Amino acid sequence: MAVSSATDGREHREVTTPEVTGFFHKPTFSVTYLVTDPISRATALIDTVLDYDHKAGRTGTESADALAAAALTHDLKVEWILETHLHADHLTAAPYLQKKLGGRTGIGAGVVGIQETFARLFNVTDGFTPDGSQFDHLFVDGERFRIGALEGTVLHTPGHTPGCVSYHIGDAVFVGDALFMPDYGTARCDFPGGDARTLYRSIQRLLRLPDHTRVFTGHDYGPDGRSFAWESSVAAQRTQNKHIVGVGEVEFVKRREARDVELEAPNLILPALQVNMRGGHLPPPEANGVTYLKIPVNRL
Repeated sequence: MAVSSATDGREHREVTTPEVTGFFHKPTFSVTYLVTDPISRATALIDTVLDYDHKAGRTGTESADALAAAALTHDLKVEWILETHLHADHLTAAPYLQKKLGGRTGIGAGVVGIQETFARLFNVTDGFTPDGSQFDHLFVDGERFRIGALEGTVLHTPGHTPGCVSYHIGDAVFVGDALFMPDYGTARCDFPGGDARTLYRSIQRLLRLPDHTRVFTGHDYGPDGRSFAWESSVAAQRTQNKHIVGVGEVEFVKRREARDVELEAPNLILPALQVNMRGGHLPPPEANGVTYLKIPVNRL
């Protein structure tokens, strides 16, 4: 697990500049963020990861424990555990970390429609209710929230999934899978409810933020052998992103859809969807005391 910190050192950072620390999870190429108010030490965790061995069907907490250790070592007060969307490539560790660190879980309100879709796909009959109640709070577009003295604003940025949100906190925005590093481009849009045209318009919304806004992505894949990285800026995205520069909406949709046809499903899509739609909880054990995850055959 690689760790890096990013602050810009400007004056009045207690109001405008959160401390951001990224934890890279190489098995899923995911990045989890600690976002901290430097005055009060209030903190949000964004897009946490629960380890999962899909060959053995076994969960693990090594990555989550490292995150918790960092929070406890630096005496951080976790107020939020946030998801940018319902992930299809890793399991969230939100319930596990909430027990260890406290805080409220949150996700965009669009998760309800996604829960409905996957409850049907997996033929869930164990009492699961697709109403978002598995999370402590459902954010709507434009809603504001606080992390200590920091103010955050929720931006609905669908396209990768219909429920994606970005969190604009101080001079930073956490975009999940809407944008990747400029040399990698943008997210796929072929999951249920995803749409390339919608993603293009969400990206344009993000690019209207101030140029200096720090952009933190949900994944990085180290293209062409470069070191893994997850921070850019709105200016860099606008002028360097390989899927955006010089490309209008029609061409973007054409290229994005052509690329998506070539992509394989993520390794953890089936377990991730079943767990994440429950807010990170496993399905209830069956009569023999064992928890099971389903594999819908010839459906994806």
